[in-house]
Amino acid sequence: MQTVWVLGAGQLGAMLQQAAYPLALRVEPLDPDVTALPSIGDNDIVTVEREQWPETALTRHLSEHPNFVNADVFWRIADRFHQKSLLDSLDVATAPWRAVEQDTSADELHQALGKDVLLKRRTGGYDGKGQYWLHSDNADDVPAAWQGTAIAEQKIPFMEELSLVGARDSNGKHVFYPLTLNLHSNGILMASVAPLSRVDHLQGQAQAMLGKIMDAMNYVGVMAMECFRVGDELIVNELAPRVHNSGHWTQAGACVSQFEMHLRAVAKLPIKAPEVRGHSVMINLIGIERDTRWMAIPSTQCYWYGKDVRPGRKLGHININHPQLSAVSTALEALKQQLPENYGPVFDWVESQLT
Repeated sequence: MQTVWVLGAGQLGAMLQQAAYPLALRVEPLDPDVTALPSIGDNDIVTVEREQWPETALTRHLSEHPNFVNADVFWRIADRFHQKSLLDSLDVATAPWRAVEQDTSADELHQALGKDVLLKRRTGGYDGKGQYWLHSDNADDVPAAWQGTAIAEQKIPFMEELSLVGARDSNGKHVFYPLTLNLHSNGILMASVAPLSRVDHLQGQAQAMLGKIMDAMNYVGVMAMECFRVGDELIVNELAPRVHNSGHWTQAGACVSQFEMHLRAVAKLPIKAPEVRGHSVMINLIGIERDTRWMAIPSTQCYWYGKDVRPGRKLGHININHPQLSAVSTALEALKQQLPENYGPVFDWVESQLT
């Protein structure tokens, strides 16, 4: 079996590992801090489950390999300054923004971007972390710790959040999954629904945007594009050059999951347009203990990551899939009884989208 080394040893690496066996690939996720350096063969492949990583002996070892796929891409996306600059250069819609320099004042940002301005760390800060709101009503200035380390974005009055997961192979072929509707709470993804016929008319627009981005960087593999919807216009919020949480539903709802699709692309195996199966819902399991009763609910697939339970931590997810909406609703109702009360609004939102 050909070996695919994955920089990062979290749940995404583990799910890539699960998807590899039918492809006759061996996936080896690696924690960046391991000290024993693996022997990587000349024909092996190196990919990632994360777009940024610390400077360690292992990350240097992996990044120096000639088969490190997309080696020249990650810095352009991991740093929000470069990511936004890329989008602007491609004329792909994104929130108006400014770099926060050492001498940038709040007044300058409000004049350029409006009364509500969101500061984002140039690197890191996922799941709602690394963000700071500047409101002109409060007369706040830019905190010293954010000067020279952030970008500032205009607040977008969006209607909803959508994401598109697509893939590109080394010959430039594109394939895409249907647009996914997402619900976030405090910056953390709580649930996804796909496909959704009422956003079908936005699919072509989204594919053109993501295809243009992948082509510009000669990208190979799966990439996710998170968007705000404003009317019938999509505005890119973030890019992820890897498999993505909002694509987990594809494990149950498509003939090729995002994990298999990524491995096919980086290993130069054929990629194909994914046929969608029925209706899918993904529920993230955040900061709660495992309950094996989830596994007994019809139409569900349960994934538990084996992490220590901590508040706000992604610990697993449940995919619900069935050709009939009534069966999906039945599974949701059963699951609702077994999750904490704070999940009530999540289930209400999902049901509202399905109906």
